[in-house]
Amino acid sequence: MHPTEIIELIVVGLIIVGIIIISLLLKGNWRKLVSLVAVVVFLVYTAFFIARPYWIDAQVEKKVELLESYLERQYPDEIWTIATVPHRKQGYKHLNPYYIGVIFENEKEVTYHYWVDENNIYQISYSTNKHVDELIYKESE
Repeated sequence: MHPTEIIELIVVGLIIVGIIIISLLLKGNWRKLVSLVAVVVFLVYTAFFIARPYWIDAQVEKKVELLESYLERQYPDEIWTIATVPHRKQGYKHLNPYYIGVIFENEKEVTYHYWVDENNIYQISYSTNKHVDELIYKESE
């Protein structure tokens, strides 16, 4: 489990424990109502933590489609491979799943990283051992 997830779970746990402590201080119907609130908060957070990876996958798929159409317009005669972060696998939790890597067929030693939002697509970085002047697909800022 990634440290960020541990912190999130601790915060959620503290919120739920706080609600339960408040319910113990109350009497009668108020105690039942606040206890019900604690159960609802628990169920909402559980649903959130279960659904979040699927939500991220759906968002990344949409962004990849936008990036593919962008690359087809920018580099119509080129062949590329798109690589996304396998955020569900062990060892990749610390990486941002929304950074999309592109490896062009004639420049396999360079990975160009793109950021896609609703209206814009940015080439935010690249990773390689080559000198910057040797990069074929480096977009100017």
